[in-house]
Amino acid sequence: MEKLVYLLWRDPADEAQSFAKRMLESVGPALVARGARGLALHLADDRADLGRTVPVRAERDLVAGTASFWLPSVDERAAFEAILREACARVGGYLVTESVPRDFDRRDWPDGAPSPGLVMVSIFPQPARLSREEFIARWHGSHTPLALEVHPLWRYVRNVVARRLDEDAPDYAGIVEEHVRSAADLDDPIRFYGGAERAERNMARILEDARSFLDLEHVMSVVTRQYLFSSLPS
Repeated sequence: MEKLVYLLWRDPADEAQSFAKRMLESVGPALVARGARGLALHLADDRADLGRTVPVRAERDLVAGTASFWLPSVDERAAFEAILREACARVGGYLVTESVPRDFDRRDWPDGAPSPGLVMVSIFPQPARLSREEFIARWHGSHTPLALEVHPLWRYVRNVVARRLDEDAPDYAGIVEEHVRSAADLDDPIRFYGGAERAERNMARILEDARSFLDLEHVMSVVTRQYLFSSLPS
């Protein structure tokens, strides 16, 4: 089984609500019917103000969401990409390796329903100053355990890009999903950085560590709602 992640952009003339409705009512079910396994849609949500908790670049080209799923082989992707491209203004695909350093302690909501809480999806390239080995070592060996220590994360999914699936896809190296139980966990810096007594110090620790393997001005972070459409691959 191989995991694919697609970044999704909508036409500015296409309202966010109509885009989300189309993804949930038409695209998700069509992907599952075609054979996508472990489908997850993350659709942009504006209920949390990331500006108070993480550095966010102002960019007109922010993604409207992501679609991720598993196939027996990446070679089978063409029909799935056609479904996505028909619904989106632009699509960028990636073959990734997934790890889940922290998973839900429970899941009691049905497929297709919004998962509780919010997910911050962060997408970033590998800085030219680092080798692949240095980039992975700092991201996995230092930043992941620090993020799990500091932030109130319910689920943490780390996708390492193995390769881009089309020339138009931006040259990103990582796609991370940080799932919190409530909007307040994400938009309140005191809660997001570990409480009143530790928030200032923890924010400095996180930023210092992030700068060791990222160029922060090139990180794209988007607040999303998650929708799970099918069980994980077996």
